[in-house]
Amino acid sequence: MPTYTPPLRDMQFVMHEVFNVTADLQQIPKHADMDADTINAVLEEGGKFAAEVAFPLNISGDAEGCTIDQTTHAVTTPKGFKEAYAQYIEGGWAALGCDPEYGGQGLPYVVNTMFYEMLNSANQAWTMYPGLTHGAYAALETHGTPEQKATYLPKMTSGEWTGSMCLTEPHCGTDLGLMRTKAEPQLDGTYKITGNKIFISAGEHDMSENIIHLVLARLPDAPPGIKGISLFIVPKFHVNKDGSIGERNGIYCGGLEHKMGIKASATCQMVLEDAVGTLVGQPHKGMQGMFVMMNAARLGVGNQSLGLTEVAYQNALAYAKDRIQMRSLSGTKAKDKPADPIIVHPDVRKMLLTAKAYAEGGRALQAYCAILLEKEHNHPDEKVRKDAGEMLALLTPIAKAFLTDNGHIATNACMQVFGGHGFIKEWGMEQFVRDNRINMIYEGTNTIQSLDLLGRKVLGNNGATLKKFGKLVGQLVAEEGVNEKMAEFINPVAYLGDQMTKFTTEIGFKGFQNPDEVGAAAVDYLRVAGHLVFGYFFARMAQVALREIAAGNQDPFYQAKLQTARFYFAKLFPETATLMRTARTGSKVLMDTDLALA
Repeated sequence: MPTYTPPLRDMQFVMHEVFNVTADLQQIPKHADMDADTINAVLEEGGKFAAEVAFPLNISGDAEGCTIDQTTHAVTTPKGFKEAYAQYIEGGWAALGCDPEYGGQGLPYVVNTMFYEMLNSANQAWTMYPGLTHGAYAALETHGTPEQKATYLPKMTSGEWTGSMCLTEPHCGTDLGLMRTKAEPQLDGTYKITGNKIFISAGEHDMSENIIHLVLARLPDAPPGIKGISLFIVPKFHVNKDGSIGERNGIYCGGLEHKMGIKASATCQMVLEDAVGTLVGQPHKGMQGMFVMMNAARLGVGNQSLGLTEVAYQNALAYAKDRIQMRSLSGTKAKDKPADPIIVHPDVRKMLLTAKAYAEGGRALQAYCAILLEKEHNHPDEKVRKDAGEMLALLTPIAKAFLTDNGHIATNACMQVFGGHGFIKEWGMEQFVRDNRINMIYEGTNTIQSLDLLGRKVLGNNGATLKKFGKLVGQLVAEEGVNEKMAEFINPVAYLGDQMTKFTTEIGFKGFQNPDEVGAAAVDYLRVAGHLVFGYFFARMAQVALREIAAGNQDPFYQAKLQTARFYFAKLFPETATLMRTARTGSKVLMDTDLALA
């Protein structure tokens, strides 16, 4: 059976020693009194909930899955899920980062981000039920009317009601411009919505008394394509004027998907038959509201893979220390045993360190994105809000795609550490691999994220935001460029930062002549950008560790951080050279292949 220990020490290191989050937070009026002790205390309790309540349900939930009553269309979650959710509500965890105006605790986004990393480590499938509610909440908070906010947000804040996002249809996934769901205006200002949606996570379940669906549909006068999409609130149960639950609405689950992983998360085929909904925002402007939810979800999906990377690493490390197999190539290490523990073998260490490095780099990226999100929404200075929003837009596709790709690499590596036992269910490792695999697909496949990064976020503004990130790298180089002890961490990042400008310009020029060149290079490009970001964060983490060691701090944590950083730059970061070479080969070897693909 697997185990899980919340990585509180590393979270504290990233938040307080690397980013000094309280200094940023205290510049925001509503967080003026926030301190590290409060953040740490909340996350310590959150870690207990994750490890003691959610984690024990992970394997059993995967084995049991969800069931549907085809007569009533009711979906039942695995044993213990509903009770765990009740504890989640009772503990106030649903309200952690929500606005006090709606009953929330108003804690910073970074606290909620770290809490959700632990939940994802503990039980990704369970975490999806409350997790999707945060995206729906954000969309309504940003684009809802005062009446809609008053009706729905307090109950979503408390967790009594959950949320879902209904986008995908059987004939269209990412290309939402093809959707057919119709919304007919009614005399009372509502709309009757008819259509079919698929792959709707948490679309139906028994954990909350109401589910607030955000549904994309077309009005009768909608222009074609994505510019003709509107967004609607469609509750599972109608809400009476006094806020009480009314009759059942015309939306129900027609079936559950049979999946490779996250089997305890209800992935629903949703049917709408004259379901009554209310418009969110302006007609034909639904993607504005949905993108709020989708961007939140993309950061959340990156956090899912971060959580799985961490828990897989912890279990692989424990196994490698305990499992004996063969003798070390450099001589016997465990003389009192018939064989050495497999952690003595170089390649086992490479697999473990790969997962460790991707977890620690991913944690830094998630924390940084949470700080940017806080500044974008709440900082009193308009320029700070604008700059934070631009940087967050650049990093969001990297957080989604790079972290989930890394999660795939890491969970597979950790399963490999177990040898044949990794392929057996009771060890739990194969579930981490299966659960992570969806993260590379949903909320926009990683290819879509790569096209978004290169096409929109980089070339779309002639690299302006990328240059701003480059300035952060330049500032760090200026600070530490003459420090010999930092050279092994600074030089690779500085070199890649210089190469990135030429690399981007070259791809952009070729793409201007032939758009397929962007499509051919995008996936490799995102991975190069991901390593640039991780390299910057690892250099900053090494900077802090070296300062602590120089000051006489004997905590082995800091030496361990340096060892992980050295491994990252020696064994993982050099991937960028190959990626830039393959990106530069262009589209011809892909597109001039009609005979090969005949």
